[in-house]
Parts: sequence; structure tokens; C-alpha cells
Amino acid sequence: MLSLEILAELLEAHRAAAGARVAEFAIGGRAFAFNARPAIMGVVNLSAESWYRESVCLSADAAIQRGRVLQAQGAEIVDVGAESSLAHAARIGDAGQTGRLVPVIRGLRAAGVLVSVETYQPAVTRACLAAGANILNLTGTDRSEEMFRVVAEHDAAVIICYVQGANVREVGDYDLSADPVPMLHEYFARQLEVATRAGVRKIFLDPGLGFYYRNLQDSAVRVRHQMKVFLNTFRLRTLGFPTCHALPHAFEFFGEEVRCAEPFFAVLAGLGKTDLFRTHEVPRVKAVLETMGAL
Repeated sequence: MLSLEILAELLEAHRAAAGARVAEFAIGGRAFAFNARPAIMGVVNLSAESWYRESVCLSADAAIQRGRVLQAQGAEIVDVGAESSLAHAARIGDAGQTGRLVPVIRGLRAAGVLVSVETYQPAVTRACLAAGANILNLTGTDRSEEMFRVVAEHDAAVIICYVQGANVREVGDYDLSADPVPMLHEYFARQLEVATRAGVRKIFLDPGLGFYYRNLQDSAVRVRHQMKVFLNTFRLRTLGFPTCHALPHAFEFFGEEVRCAEPFFAVLAGLGKTDLFRTHEVPRVKAVLETMGAL
């Protein structure tokens, strides 16, 4: 059971990290003050296999309309993906992803919406950034140096996701260390060195809690791990860059009330000083963060 005692012990053990400040920067000409206020990223899924049905859009027009609605609801950024990360989902080739993503990116940018594109393919990255995408949501490690160079060439931002494998579709078991932060810290430090050497300056760090590792299929194990990482996120801010979290669903616990899951986890992520919240439930999470900010 999460308690005040657990929170107090965590803070006391890492009090110096609790005051860490992170880089602030502009994306697409819009300034973000992460040390003062977190930001929200909405989600548009172009794959019919994405299980969060409220986010699925099967045409460019529908995706553009959803992105505009998400912005009106409070999302500063909209994340668009063409391939589901579910283990059984079909893989979409470069041409298929690009054909789905580019019209949506162009439409959203024409409407003034900041766009993040989720991919681990270099060719897709090039096409999407050339079409106007502002952020690469990098869900893989293969050829990352090449990807970082493309990001730098477009003065874009990147979300570096923690992935144990070549990409989000090729993961196996997760290293369930008692304290996950040293493992995450080491990984991100290495990736930051490569990214900054390539000229990237606008960087988010994402612990990758939404990915489908085989040994995290037990709901109790997975949720305990997610809660632990959320509450310890402030320790990653000592790396100097803002953190991003994809809020999970915990369907086994929430059942028919699954749309309440992301707002619940937003509270834990907020306590851990998350800077960017990736969510399918923008208005609900916005209300949670505004309420927490008023206390």
C-alpha cells in the first residue's frame, strides 16, 4: 500500500535530487518552462490494432481532426504513430508508415499543432521531419546515432525511450532490479552522450513504461514496477533533461473504468516530477495536473 511513510522515506533518501532543474527549450517556436509547469502530449494512433480505441483514427482527416480536438482540450503536443507496439500487431514497412504519417503531420502543422512522431525507422524519421514533425519519439536503439543526426539537422526534439532491445517490437524480459533508477540512469547517460555529440539539444527521457516486456505481463508485478518508476522519476532529472512518461492503463485493476487509469497514474507521475505526460485522456489528465498545481 502506498503511504505517506513511503513517500517521506523516498524524499529523505534522495533529497538532493528533488531540487534538480532541467533544460528548458522551445519546440516549433513555442517555449516550454518545464521547471515551472509540466506539459501534456495527446495521442493519435493510425493503426487499427492499437487497443485504446478512443485514440484510433483510420483516415488522415479523422487523425487531423482528433489532433485539433486534443490541442483544444489542452495538449501542447500531439504524438502520432502508424504501428501498434502490441506484441501480436502486424509490422508496417517504411513506405506504409510514411504514407500514413506524412499527410497527418502536414495537416496538423498547418493547423498550428506541434507534432511528435513515434517510430524507430530512419527512413520514416527523415520523411516525417521533412514534412514538419517537431519531435521524434524514438522507440528503438538500432542506428540511433543516425537518427540523432537527422533530428539535429531539422532542429527538432527527441524523446529517448528506454528500450531493452533493438526496438519496442523486439524486447524480451525486463531487468526488474530492486532500484530501477541506476539502470535507467546509465542507459540515458550513454544515449545523451551520443545525442548531444550529434548536435541534438532538445531532449526528453522516457523510461518506457508502456512497452510489452514478457516478464511484465503479470499485472501486479507490472503495476508495482510502474509505480516505483513514477515516484522515482525526479532522480533522473539530475541528468539535466526533462522526463516524459506514457501513462499506463492497468486494465486488470480498472476493468470497465479503464479510462480512469491514466489520470490515476498521472498523480504518481506528477509526484515524481514528470515534465511531459503522454496520455490518451487529455482533459482528464489536464484536470488532475491543474488540481495538483493548485495545492
